[in-house]
Amino acid sequence: MELFSETYSCYYQVLHHLLYRQTPLTIEDIRQEICREGFEESLISIIPKLENGVWNLFEKDGSIYRSKLNSSFSMPLSDLEKSYLKALLSDPRIGLFLEQKQLESLNKMLASSVPLWKQEHFCYYDRFTDGDPYTDKTYRSNFRTLLLAQKQKRYVDIDYTSPRGTRVHHHYVPARLEYSVKNDKFRLLALKQAGHGRMKLETLNLSRMQRVILTDKFLTSPVDLNTMIQNSYYTDPLRLHIINKRNALERAMLHFANFEKNTTKIDESTYECLIYYNRNMETELLIEVMSFGPMLKVMGNDRFLRSLKARLQSQRDIVSCQQK
Repeated sequence: MELFSETYSCYYQVLHHLLYRQTPLTIEDIRQEICREGFEESLISIIPKLENGVWNLFEKDGSIYRSKLNSSFSMPLSDLEKSYLKALLSDPRIGLFLEQKQLESLNKMLASSVPLWKQEHFCYYDRFTDGDPYTDKTYRSNFRTLLLAQKQKRYVDIDYTSPRGTRVHHHYVPARLEYSVKNDKFRLLALKQAGHGRMKLETLNLSRMQRVILTDKFLTSPVDLNTMIQNSYYTDPLRLHIINKRNALERAMLHFANFEKNTTKIDESTYECLIYYNRNMETELLIEVMSFGPMLKVMGNDRFLRSLKARLQSQRDIVSCQQK
């Protein structure tokens, strides 16, 4: 499976963008492109391999790097890629992003391909079993409406059941759809008017939406969503130390891929990872940290450490009661 990893991993997608630019690049240009197309921690793996020539993909002229590919270079889909796409089509979540005609057309194009995997090959041992109903007609309709409204920066009228069971009804601008692997659920980051021309950010679970209707109103003023999210983070990030044994660093980067983070090397075998989060992310992040393993050590912040100790004590009390 090494070929599959090399074809579809983040590193290869980043390098694809660099090689196809066809313009001279400095190492600083490459750094910026890596951060834009991948993750900041990708610098740790990619830059040294380009500088020492292990990845012989560029002609080096002093401090300038030039791609060895010319502009006419193209790659047809390999059998492996077709098998990969065929496997993706068997995932009910991908149908949320495609029209029925698109799904039928893709299935026809890949009819002779054997899927790389089947859904029954996966056994999820650490996620909740009450995932979203991806094939439900109402759920699919709501999802498609939110996608359209997000692209058009358009208000939607959402009829929503809160966690307490009360029915609420508000107008929102869909800003971002996020997927939680742990919960197997989609959630919506939505903008809502807060008075005096201000907008506030709310998180809504798609499975709690009873109805989503497009309105004729559009968002006219620009909103910096990333800044709003960053402003919602706690002042002190979660600080982890990762002992890079048994490929722990790579596993950690994948494990916490959906969180904003910054990773630096402390010594030959230890990395410090700062993870930025807010109240809505806290429980999920806590579960993720607890499930990782002994190569990860929580150094701070105090708030997270208190929550971690309380949860561990709660689990210890449950085990004690069961043993009695």
